[in-house]
Amino acid sequence: MLLSILMKTFVPARRCARWIAAPVCAALPLAAAAQERVSHASLETIVVTATRVPQSVQEAVADVTVIDREAIERSGAAGIVDVLRRSPGLEFVRNGGPGGTTSLFVRGGDTRFAPVFVDGVRVDSQSTGGASWNAIPLAQIDRIEIVRGPAAAVYGSDAISGVVQIFTRKGEGPFSPNVAVGLGEHHTGKLGAGISGASGGFDYAASITRETSRGFNANEAAGQNPDRDGHRSTSGSVKLGWTLNERHRIEASVLSNRMQAQYDGFFSADNDRSRLKLQTAALNWSAQWSDAYTTRVAVTEGRDRYETMPSPYLTDTRVRTYLWQNEWRLGTHLFTAALERRVDRLHNDSNTPPRSSRSQNAVALGYGWTDRTHTVQLNVRHDEDSEFGGETTGSAAYAYDFARHWRVSASAGTAFRAPTLFHRFSQYGQADLQPESSRNVELGLRYSADATSFGATLYRNRLTDLIDYVPGPGPCPNGTGAFPGCYDNVGRAEYLGATLTASHRVAGVNLNGSVDFQRPRDRDSGDLLPRRSRRHASLGADTVLGGWTVGTDVKLASERFEDAGNTVRLGGYGTVDLYASKRFAQDWTLLARIDNVGDKHYELARNYAIGGRMFYVELKWAPL
Repeated sequence: MLLSILMKTFVPARRCARWIAAPVCAALPLAAAAQERVSHASLETIVVTATRVPQSVQEAVADVTVIDREAIERSGAAGIVDVLRRSPGLEFVRNGGPGGTTSLFVRGGDTRFAPVFVDGVRVDSQSTGGASWNAIPLAQIDRIEIVRGPAAAVYGSDAISGVVQIFTRKGEGPFSPNVAVGLGEHHTGKLGAGISGASGGFDYAASITRETSRGFNANEAAGQNPDRDGHRSTSGSVKLGWTLNERHRIEASVLSNRMQAQYDGFFSADNDRSRLKLQTAALNWSAQWSDAYTTRVAVTEGRDRYETMPSPYLTDTRVRTYLWQNEWRLGTHLFTAALERRVDRLHNDSNTPPRSSRSQNAVALGYGWTDRTHTVQLNVRHDEDSEFGGETTGSAAYAYDFARHWRVSASAGTAFRAPTLFHRFSQYGQADLQPESSRNVELGLRYSADATSFGATLYRNRLTDLIDYVPGPGPCPNGTGAFPGCYDNVGRAEYLGATLTASHRVAGVNLNGSVDFQRPRDRDSGDLLPRRSRRHASLGADTVLGGWTVGTDVKLASERFEDAGNTVRLGGYGTVDLYASKRFAQDWTLLARIDNVGDKHYELARNYAIGGRMFYVELKWAPL
């Protein structure tokens, strides 16, 4: 019933066959709801990303989702965005298969407005801005935390529409090895191995994974190269921890991924290829000086390198940060103070700007208080940029548990993103560009009981001074670009929307899902922002049958527009995925997955195919 209503909301019934094959449409009411069992934070769940301090979800006023390792492994997903797309408020666009250029929209916001952290390491590009999502290796991820809404008062520049933090595995218990091998459609192959464990005060975890795929013809436009656009990647991660005593711990982590991917560029006869390199490294020391006072010192560096051939292009960004965080707990009150320095460096092939580095120094203060029914969170931060000066952001949030199982919340916050080095100092840049800025307000309602939860969030985020490329007619002030035009502060946008979430367990079946109604629009023209739908939903069901964990996913999205003028339409779509897994012979687990059961043909970007129905099976050995 729920799914039938949703289908009518997203697309008329007579067009269902255009969304999904007819047999699948007939089976949709039986699917009920299909989303990976994304743990939508229960009261016992501890999150770090909302305030940079470990806290229970009961204390966190922010709109948070946590995805654990069990959900990631059971999904058998090809890439990280295939997991994230099942979370409320998130959409993604990919040019073809898992190796294609990928964008993630949080509450309708551009990729550059949701900073990405890996074990606390910021990953960003100082060319176009935002992380290279297709280069983040899903195989190395243990846990994902998603915060929707601005968080610049905690993280500084970039956190306008949300924050995504990724954690690699931490060693626990006795020595534990694991090996996994997978095979799938388009000659997809995966081979991975890892170890983890802890002994005394020392813990360790390490893994390495090789993935390859011949891919499919991603760009089906006339005149394009009809070759397969495959990819291959080699990723690895290491995390080492040393607990000196009960009050002091040192931890080091490293992650690396090297990917090569084929794509169709401007010249159809070329066999275009890209090389991506993602690297993160972090060193942390946490100390508890008393029952009330703790500190953390961190030095981190993230690298995002992208290169193309035979058409030559190279951009290489390094982001180094130094953080000193302090926490004072006085009863139910928590005070935080942090000093942070960020240094960005950019190399952009022959087009490296004359100023290829910049720094930001920041001080951030926070206050949190919670009792049985009230929660307050206040944050303020000042960032001083070496190029454009200072920017102050703040946020205030309040939650009230007005009845058993019920909570209402309200928050307001400001955020900004500093122009990239390429935007300001390249041959297409303007040195006097101002930061993109936003003001956000939101209201939330939550209900949470043992087997049932429900949530509703209303938000409005208004942005000014958006940076966009403005073509011709005259040359850019910096003057040497091959194309006329330059970047300028020309845009205003509004992200207005409502997110509904629900989960329920009945007769051994877990049902959950989310529906988003949004209007990400240009405030000047009123047009929808490109490639973002007005409505999208993710629904799911899973249960255990005969020792097998079986489930189904349904993803729905209404029509979108390819261009800013809303003249080129991208049709709405609906897809159904099936998965099953079982542990057998004590140490072995078998996973099988079918994506896009109805073989639905749809596009997330104009002329770029998704790949149709795809099968994947994986066998994993992990002794208990």
